[in-house]
Amino acid sequence: MRHRMLRNHIGTYGSHTRSLLKNQMRELVEHKSIVTTVTKAKVVQKAFEKLMTKAVKAAKAEKTESISLRRQINYYLSDRRLTNKLVDEIAKSIDKTSGFTRLVRIGRRRGDASEMVLLQIIEKQ
Repeated sequence: MRHRMLRNHIGTYGSHTRSLLKNQMRELVEHKSIVTTVTKAKVVQKAFEKLMTKAVKAAKAEKTESISLRRQINYYLSDRRLTNKLVDEIAKSIDKTSGFTRLVRIGRRRGDASEMVLLQIIEKQ
């Protein structure tokens, strides 16, 4: 039975899942869009939405609170340059409180027919 199993499982062990999640989020911040499988994208989207919420709060907060939020963001990105880019460039251009990413299905991968999606950061229109 699958009672109370709330996480989307990627099918790997824990440390591999965490490093995959971290790498995907870093690439998403750096390039503003990534191509990946549906399952991975849904897991990354859930984690990135929480990270982006902290970034938007840090962009609008006072200096002391902003420093604390930037440190929390840096825990996941492990790169101060990407943290500053997320808070100073991406989060300042967004004026909403949720729904920062979108999934666009782009078809199946040729090798194993996995459903692929484009995960994008939604910027100000």
